[in-house]
Amino acid sequence: MRHLPLFLSFLAIFCSVQAFSQVDLKGLREDPNTKRLNADTTKGVQIKQINVPIPKLGLEVDYWKHWTKFGLNLNQATFSDNWNAGGVSSIAVGGTFWHKSDYNRDRFNFVSEVDLKYGKIQNFGKKGEFKPLAKKNNDRIFWDNKLAYKFTNTWALYFSFTFESQFDLGYTYDKDTDGNEIVKETVSSFMGPGYFTESFGVEYKPDKTFSLRLGTGTARQTLVLDDRVKPLTIAEYAERYPNNKPIGKDQEKWGLKPGQSFKNDLAFQITANLDRNLSQNLNLKARYNLFADYKDVTDPDHRLDATLSAKVTSLVNVSLSGILVYNYDEASKIQYSQALTLGVIYALPR
Repeated sequence: MRHLPLFLSFLAIFCSVQAFSQVDLKGLREDPNTKRLNADTTKGVQIKQINVPIPKLGLEVDYWKHWTKFGLNLNQATFSDNWNAGGVSSIAVGGTFWHKSDYNRDRFNFVSEVDLKYGKIQNFGKKGEFKPLAKKNNDRIFWDNKLAYKFTNTWALYFSFTFESQFDLGYTYDKDTDGNEIVKETVSSFMGPGYFTESFGVEYKPDKTFSLRLGTGTARQTLVLDDRVKPLTIAEYAERYPNNKPIGKDQEKWGLKPGQSFKNDLAFQITANLDRNLSQNLNLKARYNLFADYKDVTDPDHRLDATLSAKVTSLVNVSLSGILVYNYDEASKIQYSQALTLGVIYALPR
């Protein structure tokens, strides 16, 4: 009796199968008179185009890149009155500003670079009193612009425009009969002199850190617009500086003679720029310029500016800079300057 439920289940399944097998399947067959949809009947079907709205993302291509650095340098030294090794107490303050904009689109490239520097040093006398003369130890205005068209990946035709001058008056110094330092002559000022240089030629730029310009067509204008620094005749010098030793001949400065304030030179120019990271926190930046006047290409002007910067923190850096200049119109010997500074530099973008 215990197997009775299982037996009844099998019996119910068997009866269901028998009933389904007796169903008439003719009604499920396809009627031979049924019309099917042929492929050629789709000719009358119209397809409506649907425009799917695409949201605007507001993305634009920016062909410009900008970099800015500005900072403040401070140097200070103090010696006691009984310091036997000798020395002069002093404090020096300097400011720098540098900006570069770079535009690249297709084969065109435009670069504008501004480099401004100014600094002064103040010496102290005994017992810490200020000496009357504060001297500038850094002073430069430099603005370079270059438009180039690449005809290969590394070579381009370029045109450049450069302006150079200084902010403040510069002096030479002497001592009076009491041994005090006094101003001897005024030798430079803003636009005294000022240089404008236009150059056309080819540029070699293998990567972003180095470029070499060969300016076969270069013109440089020298202007002296400040009467305080213009070259003087013997009589004019004696009148302006009566306490100085008289000069033996008329002055000639920057290739200008007394009464002249403008000069134009045509020359061949070579300009090399290097801005390379030697390591993560060490950068070397250098610019070399050769200017060979076509009237005398055997005695060209040379100028080399180089700065080695080491980043101590995100704001503090140490820099070693040097300048070498040879310009016979300014001096018959090589001029040089060197500075080691610790300062605060803020750079954009961060």
